[in-house]
Amino acid sequence: MATLSCVRWLTRAVVSARNPGAWRGLSTSATAQAATPSQAQDLRVEGAFPVTMLPGDGVGPELMHAVKEVFKAAAVPVEFQEHHLSEVQNMASEEKLEQVLSSMKENKVAIIGKIHTPMEYKGELASYDMRLRRKLDLFANVVHVKSLPGYKTRHNNLDLVIIREQTEGEYSSLEHESARGVIECLKIVTRTKSQRIAKFAFDYATKKGRGKVTAVHKANIMKLGDGLFLQCCEEVAELYPKIKFETMIIDNCCMQLVQNPYQFDVLVMPNLYGNIIDNLAAGLVGGAGVVPGESYSAEYAVFETGARHPFAQAVGRNIANPTAMLLSASNMLRHLNLEYHSSMIADAVKKVIKVGKVRTRDMGGYSTTTDFIKSVIGHLHPHGG
Repeated sequence: MATLSCVRWLTRAVVSARNPGAWRGLSTSATAQAATPSQAQDLRVEGAFPVTMLPGDGVGPELMHAVKEVFKAAAVPVEFQEHHLSEVQNMASEEKLEQVLSSMKENKVAIIGKIHTPMEYKGELASYDMRLRRKLDLFANVVHVKSLPGYKTRHNNLDLVIIREQTEGEYSSLEHESARGVIECLKIVTRTKSQRIAKFAFDYATKKGRGKVTAVHKANIMKLGDGLFLQCCEEVAELYPKIKFETMIIDNCCMQLVQNPYQFDVLVMPNLYGNIIDNLAAGLVGGAGVVPGESYSAEYAVFETGARHPFAQAVGRNIANPTAMLLSASNMLRHLNLEYHSSMIADAVKKVIKVGKVRTRDMGGYSTTTDFIKSVIGHLHPHGG
């Protein structure tokens, strides 16, 4: 079974086994679309899908509040189990990490904010965010960069996907001082994980009907490390003859994304490059506030913003843009097979942006986070049904 399909099937199977009522009522999009608001309410009462919520730092709690308000208004049959893990708010410990992991392993699905990582070294190289992802083996980060109708940017009508391996590479947390004033930082690249992310990318392209995968690397300099990653991508590409395969050096990729992003479809890359390209590409369509993201392991699915920023300077000012988190929450509902609610929320968000009357500051407007939430809720049932 294809890697991507396996991820979604496993998660849905486990969740549905615990919530047979909700699963039966929304197992197909046709049934879901036929549901009335009163039926949706009945489903919510009968049984809800448990989802772990981790608000994170910065404006994360405000964004999660937006999700909860919209879900409540849309009568979404989801029950959030909220946990807090933060290195900057003195809410991080081994006990809290285990509580979060236990919840996520039980529920299989989570929605999380950015867990800020302090730059100061306090005896532990791996941040709690990195440890969380490693312990769940969230190897594939997927960021769908797509232009929003009605919101013009330098490049419009963009539609590309960035797939990042996020359990090894430069984020391996293997650093040491080999001699006074000399730091060695190890980048780990393995055949197993390189093949796995390459296969995930080609499976994703196949499932989504996309025609090209571009492997991004720096094998001209890191001949062994990135060379292995590139070799694995080339080997996997041979198994998918219907999908065009290209390679591109990371620095050239950055320039090409700015000059002509339309040439790209699906991009797959190692950890650090993916982090950089996620942010660069998000900037092409409006910034960190409008691009959703998600991370997968063989068992778990975590939904988050595509460009991970705490936006600490906006905390408490009611100016954060909830678009990315709401779209990510919509994707989470689709993952749970709640197609009706997923489409309802995504459509409402996109209508608010297309109309253009309510826009947060990052999108050139003066509306507050609260204004945006209220407008989205107002567009959930445009015909009063």
